[in-house]
Amino acid sequence: MEYEPVIGLEIHAQLTTASKIFCGCSTTFGGSPNTHTCPVCIGMPGVLPVLNRQVVEYTIRMALATRCSIAPLSRFARKNYFYPDLPKGYQISQYELPLARNGWVEIDSEQGPKRIRIHRIHMEEDAGKLIHDEHQPVSFVDLNRTGVPLIEIVSEPDIASSEEAAVYLRTLREVLRYLEICDGNMEEGSLRCDANISLRPVGTNGLGTKTELKNMNSFKNVQKALDFEIRRQKVVIERGESVIQETRLWDAGRNVTISMRGKEEAHDYRYFPDPDLIPVVVSPEWIEEVRGGLPELPEAKRERFLSEYGLPAYDAKVLTSSKPLANYFEEALKKFRQPKTVSNWIMSELMRELNRDNREIEECPVSPGNLGELLGLLDSGVISGKIAKAVFEEMYTTSKSARQIVDEKGLVQVRDESAIESAIDQVLAENTREVEQFRSGKDKLFGFFVGQVMKKTKGKANPQIVNDILRKKLGG
Repeated sequence: MEYEPVIGLEIHAQLTTASKIFCGCSTTFGGSPNTHTCPVCIGMPGVLPVLNRQVVEYTIRMALATRCSIAPLSRFARKNYFYPDLPKGYQISQYELPLARNGWVEIDSEQGPKRIRIHRIHMEEDAGKLIHDEHQPVSFVDLNRTGVPLIEIVSEPDIASSEEAAVYLRTLREVLRYLEICDGNMEEGSLRCDANISLRPVGTNGLGTKTELKNMNSFKNVQKALDFEIRRQKVVIERGESVIQETRLWDAGRNVTISMRGKEEAHDYRYFPDPDLIPVVVSPEWIEEVRGGLPELPEAKRERFLSEYGLPAYDAKVLTSSKPLANYFEEALKKFRQPKTVSNWIMSELMRELNRDNREIEECPVSPGNLGELLGLLDSGVISGKIAKAVFEEMYTTSKSARQIVDEKGLVQVRDESAIESAIDQVLAENTREVEQFRSGKDKLFGFFVGQVMKKTKGKANPQIVNDILRKKLGG
C-alpha cells in the first residue's frame, strides 16, 4: 500500500521589539546570562505584567499579510507545565481566544500554486534557555529569553511533502522579514519550527496518528527530519505496528529523530484565562491604521517586477526573496535603466561574491549606484565586458566607484581602428602557420586570433571592432 504524509507546521517567530512582551527588559540577543531580566519576567511574587502594545500591532501586521480574520477581542491564558527554564511554572500564551484565525498563503508546489491555510496566529512569551555543561552532568539556566515576545503561526495539515514544508516556511519567513517584525534567523532561534506529521493511505481523507518533531534549526533540517519521519512511520505501519503519538527530537548529527516524550494534549496544560491581564481589544480603526502602514509584500512585488520591468519569473523570484535585495535592484535601476542587465549582474557577479563571503546584501561593498555606473560604462563602450568584470572585482574589494578604478588604471576601451588594426597585423605576422591553417578551413582558430589581439591590447580593444577587422584580413 502507498502512503502519503499529512503535515502541519507550528512556527514561532520572535518579534523585533526593543523590549519584552510584559516588561521593559531588553530583547537583544547575546547578553551575558541573566542580565536582561527583572522581577516580572522571572516571576517574582506580587508583580504584574503589562502588555507591550507594539507586540499586538506586529501581530496584526502578520495577520493582515496572511489574510487572517482579526478578533475584536482576544484573551491571554496560562499554559501550565514544569520545566527548569520556565520560572513562573506557566507560560503566558493565547488559547481559546487567539488574536487571528483562518488565513492562508500561497506557495509554489510541484503541481503549481497551492494554498496553505493558517489555522491561527497568537501571541505568547518565550521561555528561557538551558545551557548544558560539556564536562559534568549539570545544566545552567539563562532567563534572558524569558518573556521575549513571540507569535505562533499554526497551519492546517495542508502540507503534503517535506519540500512543500520548506517552501511554506521560506514563504512565511519572507513575509515576516518584509514586515520587519522578525529577523528570521533560525540559527539564533528567532524563527523556530515544529512539525506535526502523520501518514495515511493514498486517496483517503482520514488522519493517522501524528508525531511532533522539534529541534529543527534550518530549512535543510526541516526537510531531512520530515523525510526521516516519513520513512520511519512507513516502516512501523508496514510491520503491522501502531505509530505512537509522541514528541520526537531531530538529531542533526546522526540524521535521525529520537523519542522525547509522549505528546501532550491541550488538557494536559490546564489552560485558563490569565487573571493578571485584561482582554485585548482591537478596534476596526486600529486595524485600518496598521493596514495603511503595510509595505509592498513579496507576492505583490514579484508581480510588479514582472509587469513593470519585464523580468522573467525566475529573476523576479530571486530579486524579491528579500526586501533589501529588491531595494538594491531598484536603486541600481535609477542609475542604469536596463532591468534584465542589472538583474543578470546581481544574480551572477554580485550574489557569487556575497555567497562566498557569507554576506547579506546590506553588507555589500558595491553600492547600487556604483553597480549602475559600471554597467553604464560597459553599455556605452567605454570598457569591455572582460574589463567590466575585473573592475567589478576591484569595486567589491575596495568599495571604489567604477569610474575611479577605470581612470586610475587606464582601462578605457580602445576604439581607434588604426591602433587595433596595427595590433592585428602584429598578431597575424607572428602566427603565419595558424593563418594558413585558418584559411585552409580550420575556422575554430578565429577565437585564437581574437584572444591574441586582446592579449596584445591588454584587454582594452573593442571586441566588435577586433572581430570585424580580423574577418576582413583573414578572408582576404
